[in-house]
Amino acid sequence: MKKIISSLALCSSLIVLPTISQAALGDKLLKEGMTDPDVKELQDVLRQKGIFSATSTGYFGSITKDSVLSFQRSHSLTADGIVGSNTYQALIGNSTSTVTNGTLLKYGMTSNEVEKVQQLLKEKGYFNATPTGYFGTVTQTAVMNFQRDHGLAVDGIVGPATLNALNNASSSYTGSSTVNSSTQATASDIIAYSKKFIGVPYVWGGTSPSGFDCSGFIYYVFKNGGGVTVPRTVATLYQSGKSTSTPNVGDIVFFDTTGGPSHAGIYIGNGQFIHAGSSTGVTIASLSNSYWAPRYLGSKSIF
Repeated sequence: MKKIISSLALCSSLIVLPTISQAALGDKLLKEGMTDPDVKELQDVLRQKGIFSATSTGYFGSITKDSVLSFQRSHSLTADGIVGSNTYQALIGNSTSTVTNGTLLKYGMTSNEVEKVQQLLKEKGYFNATPTGYFGTVTQTAVMNFQRDHGLAVDGIVGPATLNALNNASSSYTGSSTVNSSTQATASDIIAYSKKFIGVPYVWGGTSPSGFDCSGFIYYVFKNGGGVTVPRTVATLYQSGKSTSTPNVGDIVFFDTTGGPSHAGIYIGNGQFIHAGSSTGVTIASLSNSYWAPRYLGSKSIF
């Protein structure tokens, strides 16, 4: 079976769309009961076409067979549930349309290709943070603004059309979005903005300068100080970020105060974080503080 290249590759700073090789097409029949890496590739292709919704395991079971049968029937093929040369050809011949509407790079992913996209966005003035390879909310916002300025569908997903535009857009492009001032900010900018609210009282459920709770403070600061929308609750913040071994400026630091992640702040460097404490309001505290140190869960980047 010809191999499906599911990753993206950069060559001479250009991102190349996923391609399908032309070697050894149909050299192996795939059918129910088999376990094979080619089966996993088959499942991935069927998923791209919206026919297979289970996890790709490499095992050709009844779910895979039903998906193959569905594909064969819809393409006027012999519906036997066996993937031979004719079914291979049909799968490949229809792969372009599914890739066009498919997901290549999106929120939550971590890969070298994401880092390369971040670098291209940075060169074009849409991404001011350090490329990390993690597709967080800052990257998503940058992608959406690039898409908006280039007349693309604004979905925050880097698919073929967005990749093509990134490859060909001028690095000196300036569009309608005020990227640097209204949509993208460095971690230092966000920290500077957060300090304006020191002393604001704690209010349960608060998301404004009249009163913040801990996650409401983070949500407000990132949105208004950096143009980045982050999850509203501590639990969803904890689930969405990329774990960092040690906190970097702008990372979210998490604490277990009631069981699991239940409090959070923004790391500002030098072992300190700014947060909205229930007894202090917005203030700066130390990770080595006798209260916070034993409750510290770790840090996560949303960039």
